[in-house]
Amino acid sequence: MDFTYDAVTEGYRERLLAFMDEHVYPAEARLGERTGDWGPPPVLDELRRHARARGLWNLFLPGEHGAGLTNLQYAPLAEIMGRSPSLAPAALNCAAPDTGNMELLAGFGTPWQRERWLEPLLDGRIRSAFCMTEPDVASSDATNVATRIERDGDTYVVNGRKWFATGGMSPHCELLVVMGKSDPDGPRHRQQSMVLVPRGTPGVTVRRGLRSFGYDDGDHGGHAEIEFRDVRVPAGHLLGGEGDGFAIAQARLGPGRIHHCMRLIGMAERALELMCRRVTDRVAFGRPIAEQGVVQDWIAGSRVRIEQARLLVLKTAWLMDTVGNQGAHTEIQAIKIAVPSAVEWIVDKAIQAHGAAGVSQDTPLAGLWSRARTIRIADGPDEVHRRSLARRELRRYR
Repeated sequence: MDFTYDAVTEGYRERLLAFMDEHVYPAEARLGERTGDWGPPPVLDELRRHARARGLWNLFLPGEHGAGLTNLQYAPLAEIMGRSPSLAPAALNCAAPDTGNMELLAGFGTPWQRERWLEPLLDGRIRSAFCMTEPDVASSDATNVATRIERDGDTYVVNGRKWFATGGMSPHCELLVVMGKSDPDGPRHRQQSMVLVPRGTPGVTVRRGLRSFGYDDGDHGGHAEIEFRDVRVPAGHLLGGEGDGFAIAQARLGPGRIHHCMRLIGMAERALELMCRRVTDRVAFGRPIAEQGVVQDWIAGSRVRIEQARLLVLKTAWLMDTVGNQGAHTEIQAIKIAVPSAVEWIVDKAIQAHGAAGVSQDTPLAGLWSRARTIRIADGPDEVHRRSLARRELRRYR
């Protein structure tokens, strides 16, 4: 196998690395400057202008709507963005949940839906939210969704409650992509549909914002608890067809999972770099911390885990490009199991090496750890992916 980046990827890498050094890393000190409780820092608008001027925009989206990169070409770029996850993805218009929602609109939206929502999302003028998880059911099983989407003449009526609706707290959020049950008596995976709900529709109430380990995840637009009470939208707001909701959700989550894992590798590289700098600068018990055997074990273990994770992610990206998301199903589940836990371990060791500074706001490590730990739940918990992967493996022997 040839692991060399092609000329297109290398060109983007060079521009992106320069952008990170010149603009993103210096801007991290301004992350605390927020517009309101859940708004982005003002510096983000400045970063976006610089990114667009350098052609670093919508890199995640293949085809006519984005940069036209393959998953394999995008992987090393997402890794670089992951080194500063609170700023870089949003600066390049490559932040969840908008990435997944744009992919849905590009793949399943009607021409009118694309004009109404995809174009302003691609342009960065609005943000969106994805509403699938619910507080009252076990959402690790997506067929459990209890929110109702019922046809009434030329409208759909939505009733239910969602939470951890990523993007829902952003002051720029204008679109809610809502999954609900439209046919409770149908086949298990055909009971669900998706509708596009403008955030200002009567009956939509944002109850509260939700934090992850104390972080508001403002770069994602925050996580919201949202109530839908007799919310009416025109029938033309149905995404795909009735009963397509579960399949559409799976189509969205596959690319989302690999994007998370790509960025996580960048987080791990940043954590390892910070750990190595720290242990070579600090002296304890008469010698540099770097000379301690346990610390050297952390560093070696971190490098091995990063290289293993990167190779598995690149293989998965290549398969998604060559045989499609369904053909890469096993590998997508494998990276979702392996990468977040490996990165959580690496960041934990970097925190330990920093002592009290590691849990403070003076380093990005606490925020990186919370992201890695959260991804072990988001887009399907570890246990669900392990169960599914084991069943797929056992099927060959039955």
